[in-house]
Amino acid sequence: MIKGLLRCFTAYVKDDGVKRLIMKGNGSAFCAGGDIVAGVQSIYNESWKRGADMFRDIYSLIYIIATYIKPQVSLLTGIVMGGGAGVSLHGRFRVVTENTVFAMPETALGHFPDVGASYFLSRLPGFYGEYVALAGARLDGAEMLACGLATHFVPSNVVSLFFHSLEHFRLEIINNCFSKRTVEEIISSLIRQWRTQTVGECLQREYIMVCHVIRGEFSQDFFEGCRAILVDKDKMQRFK
Repeated sequence: MIKGLLRCFTAYVKDDGVKRLIMKGNGSAFCAGGDIVAGVQSIYNESWKRGADMFRDIYSLIYIIATYIKPQVSLLTGIVMGGGAGVSLHGRFRVVTENTVFAMPETALGHFPDVGASYFLSRLPGFYGEYVALAGARLDGAEMLACGLATHFVPSNVVSLFFHSLEHFRLEIINNCFSKRTVEEIISSLIRQWRTQTVGECLQREYIMVCHVIRGEFSQDFFEGCRAILVDKDKMQRFK
C-alpha cells in the first residue's frame, strides 16, 4: 500500500487534472497502522535491512505528504493510529468527527512514536506531546482539534454531504473555507530541539533511530513488546 501511495502522490503532483487529494478509510476506521507482526517476522526471517527498507518507504511517503503543494484533505473517522497518523497528520487539512480515536501506542511495544511524531507531537501545547507519546493516550476528535492535531471538526452524520460538496467545490473556494480557522501554536519556555526542526530533519533522525531499534543493537524490547501485545497477546512485556 505504501508503494502504491508513493506512486499516486508522485504522479498526481504532475497531473494538472488533479486539483486536490482526499484521503479516507475504506470502512469505519481511517487506518490503525501497519502490519507490525509481518514486519517483525520479515526482520527475523531476512535481516534488519528489510525493515529499514520498509521504514524508508514510509518516511519518504510522509515527507512527500508533508511538503505537498496541492491541497490534501484527510477524513479521520474511527481509529487513527501509528502509520495511519503518519500519512494523515502531516497533511494540510485533517478533519475529525466525534467517532475519531487517535493514539501513538508504540511505547507499549518497546518502540518509540515514529512516522514523524517527533515533529507533530513536539508542537503541541506545553508538554502535551510528551504525555501523548509516553502514555500512549487516546484522544477523541474534539481533543485532537483542541490541541492542534486536527484542523476541522465535522459531525459524522453530515460527513457524506461534506465530501460531496468538497468534490464539487473549486480550489479557490476550498482554500477560502479552510483558511478561516487556524490553530495557534503555544510555545513553552523550554525549547525542545525537535520543535525547531523541519519535518525532513525529524524524519531523518527517526529513521536512524528506528534502524537501531530493528537491528536490536541495544535492546530487544521492540520484539518483546510485539510478542506480548500482538503475537502471544499475554500483555506481559518483559522489557530490559
